[in-house]
Amino acid sequence: MTSYSRVALVTGANRGIGLAIVRSLCQQFSGDVVLTARDAAQGHAAVQQLQEEGLSPRFHLLDICNRQSIRALRDFLLKEYGGLDVLVNNAGIAFKDDPTSLHFQAEMTMKTNFSGTRDVCTELLPLVRPQGRVVNLSSAMSLVALKRCSPELQQKFTSETITEEELVGLMNKFVEDTKNGVHLKEGWPLGKLVPYSVSKVGLTVLSRIQARKLSEQRTGDKILLNSCSPGWVRTDMGGPKALKGPEEGAETPVYLALLPSNAEGPHGEFVLEKNVVQWEPGVELPPWLEVCGVL
Repeated sequence: MTSYSRVALVTGANRGIGLAIVRSLCQQFSGDVVLTARDAAQGHAAVQQLQEEGLSPRFHLLDICNRQSIRALRDFLLKEYGGLDVLVNNAGIAFKDDPTSLHFQAEMTMKTNFSGTRDVCTELLPLVRPQGRVVNLSSAMSLVALKRCSPELQQKFTSETITEEELVGLMNKFVEDTKNGVHLKEGWPLGKLVPYSVSKVGLTVLSRIQARKLSEQRTGDKILLNSCSPGWVRTDMGGPKALKGPEEGAETPVYLALLPSNAEGPHGEFVLEKNVVQWEPGVELPPWLEVCGVL
């Protein structure tokens, strides 16, 4: 029987929090770490940067919006490693002060942050070995959006029985509602970065559904899957005034990625500053959300 090395993989990892997560995993994870990016030149440059620091990540091309690209990565993992031990879904986009229409922003943001991540999970979750760890990078903005949704949408998004198909329907409806200019009337939130926030609501809820499925279908495998917020981080997305550097932003995702093999949880939770935060509209929001001007 072939003995494969353990392997951890991070999406959208050529800069910012993703790069910091790869760096930390290279230092702490006992196995290979694969850095992925949709731009080969930027990905190789990131790998070279880490090599100069004495670390040894591998690179693989990945565009999470391209199913063929995801399947090529899946085939690589199966051939080289026979599976996957840690998956960190970090890739994501946000439009800031952008002149394009709200509908265009909603469509593009949802395509990447929700649908792209979901496609990665569809292809790669079956590869995750027993005691594997899966981390989906959501955002505290999802809590803001949940709080601002209509009671009807809040009930749907916090339901313990919502299905993946129902969630996909809701995310598609949001995009369609922005196209028709009825998103506020239909109960979607008002505020800055609404497409980003709603896409992260989708990702947080998707994580809850995925964790539930793993518990039902792979009982005893002790796979732990969670969503988390890295906090407000100084990146292209977070801006220069943010409270944390990328290394600090990586702390919670890496903590979840490296939960010990005998850990019972967290599982299916939303985690902020290494603490589980209840996924409910009445939850107290972190004070820095006011400072960063999103409320």
